[in-house]
Amino acid sequence: MSNIQTTPLGSQGLIVPTIGLGCMGMSTIAGTDIYGKADEQQAIATIHRSLELGGNFLDTADLYGPLHNERLIAKAIKGNRDKYIIATKFGFEIDDNEQLTWRINGQKDYVKKAVERSLKNLGTDYIDLYYLHRVDPNTPIEETVEAMAALVKEGKVGYIGLSEVSAATIKKAHQIHPLTAVQTEYSFFERTAEENGITATLEELGIGFVAYSPIGRGFLSGEIKTPDDFPADDFRRSIPRFQGENFYKNMELVHAIKELATAKGITVSQLAIAWIISKGFLPIPGTKRVNYVEENIAATEIKLTVAELAALEAIVPLGLATGDRYDANGMAMVNL
Repeated sequence: MSNIQTTPLGSQGLIVPTIGLGCMGMSTIAGTDIYGKADEQQAIATIHRSLELGGNFLDTADLYGPLHNERLIAKAIKGNRDKYIIATKFGFEIDDNEQLTWRINGQKDYVKKAVERSLKNLGTDYIDLYYLHRVDPNTPIEETVEAMAALVKEGKVGYIGLSEVSAATIKKAHQIHPLTAVQTEYSFFERTAEENGITATLEELGIGFVAYSPIGRGFLSGEIKTPDDFPADDFRRSIPRFQGENFYKNMELVHAIKELATAKGITVSQLAIAWIISKGFLPIPGTKRVNYVEENIAATEIKLTVAELAALEAIVPLGLATGDRYDANGMAMVNL
């Protein structure tokens, strides 16, 4: 085991490594490859290597697959459940035929149904951290959180969280049952959470901030040079940030960030991760490859100087428009 540092996530008692492993890319979503083809054995090897290095915090959701990703994790953690901290999410309605309806469901009876299904798929009798994936516009958040709180009392869930929610929603939910974490897309390209008061609200209430897509959905990896570098069925093609003029404007930012990383002798991905950790946030970069998990975990050791942080802020200041993080349908599901 590496001596990867741990940190409290929120103020309810959950202790996690300073970096998590996002597992979404290890499966398709409704038949669409998220970040190119996934290989199950490779994915399991990545989860095992992460654990060897002290990276035992896995992030999944019933949406991924749907359900396949949780089952993949069950295989990876079999016989070792107690060594892992598992976060999963619910809310995108999945019917009894395991098909996505693409409706968001936060009703009490669905919360119960979803958790039982996730417990079964993960091969466990408890989930460490359970998130509402998106807010159900037709169900008061208080009602959904009450149902999640009941799961904590039953011992099926350790801690609860929300994903992609506004500061106002966070405050309402936290009054019903203390939230441990809020998960939102956050990277050099996506700083809305700071702009609209989410991170300030979390700090005030003692709730952890989990940053997904911290490497800008692979944009910062250096492998993407033109919009045509994405495979034909890659969902990033639908994202405004990766289209037309936005793409090339953002590539200029990548080049500027790369100069800083090169000067420090680290990769751009490592710089992105170290920057997020320096803010007191928890990055959960997704990967399905052993070499990337090693590179990402090594980034937790990197310290950035005041001058380096200032240089980064100058390249990607708050309010910089880089294009939306989802298409119109995806953005409509974000609780702003």
